[in-house]
Amino acid sequence: MSVAAKTQEILSLARSRAVQDRERLLLAIVDLCDAGDSANALMESPPVQGLLSSIFMSLVVEAERDIRRRLSEKLATASWAPVALINVLALDDIEIARPVIASSPVLQDQDLIRLLVEATVEHQIEVARRPQLGAPVVAAILEQNEPAVLTALAGNATARVTPGDLRRLIGASERVAALRTPLSRHPGLTDDLARELYLWVGQALRNSLANRFRLDQAALDAAIAESVREAHGGVQHEVEGTVVFPKEDEREDMEKRLLAKLDAAGQLRPGYLLRALREAKLSLFIGGLTTLGRYDPNQVRKAIDSDRPELLALACAGVGIDRSVFPTILDLVRELNGGQPGGGAEGARRAAGAFGPFSPDIARTAFVQAIAKV
Repeated sequence: MSVAAKTQEILSLARSRAVQDRERLLLAIVDLCDAGDSANALMESPPVQGLLSSIFMSLVVEAERDIRRRLSEKLATASWAPVALINVLALDDIEIARPVIASSPVLQDQDLIRLLVEATVEHQIEVARRPQLGAPVVAAILEQNEPAVLTALAGNATARVTPGDLRRLIGASERVAALRTPLSRHPGLTDDLARELYLWVGQALRNSLANRFRLDQAALDAAIAESVREAHGGVQHEVEGTVVFPKEDEREDMEKRLLAKLDAAGQLRPGYLLRALREAKLSLFIGGLTTLGRYDPNQVRKAIDSDRPELLALACAGVGIDRSVFPTILDLVRELNGGQPGGGAEGARRAAGAFGPFSPDIARTAFVQAIAKV
């Protein structure tokens, strides 16, 4: 299909509200990214640019995981990609976020620094590995002093690391063993810095440093003996490698920030809650439902832990979830929450009554009143 024909297809799909057409629209734009320079010129044209921001954000928050991953891969090098979309993808699961963190020209230093503050350690490691990393981002990484992220930075030969930055990394290598090997190979290492690093590395790396910088090993070995005697009074902590498993509270904090961004952009919608459950993210579902309904988190948690699924149904009806979707939501919540909310098939039948002929505002008020009595 020609680029012009693909453009017409995109414009046609953009006018449709059908769910399948919305996903086809995302895939059509993803495929267009492979069309080369002619496609880039097209994506920067006024009619297409007018669609991008409104289309992408409204679609991607409800798109399946595989589509988001493909979108991230295709948009990773696109200079025309919407800024808000790239920032949302950068906060997604690490497999989805990795391509845009590594390559997107849309991400600026302030965006990367924000990721260092808001995202998981896995995301921070990808930031530290980003080619040509800017000095402000390097400074932020050093300030946070997270061992695994420091190690990733030490292995990034293209990052704008000053001799002073290397000295701080060498100082950290006293307690973080994983830093030593990448630092010994760093192209910015000088004679003086090599002598400082020599104190903390093993025999193989000492020989390598001595050969590379013509160091006086006898004098340095004497210094090592002295430093070891001093270290006996302290506690050493080593990090083996850089495989990091994010803490649960860290991931939940990141989810809260992501939900806040989507809510502020007007892109947090009921379909996002179903997507969260399908990806087995119960905490994200709870946070999304809480944010959409302006509920207290404890109210939502009490509803899903109860034996009355009609309470969860009222909460869902209060944010505009359709009656036809709720049975799927109930099944997924029960699957992720040890069978709760209980009530079995009879409870599910009662829950259907929560979707009566009334507005979401009435359902929301009814939920708040009912949960207060539980």
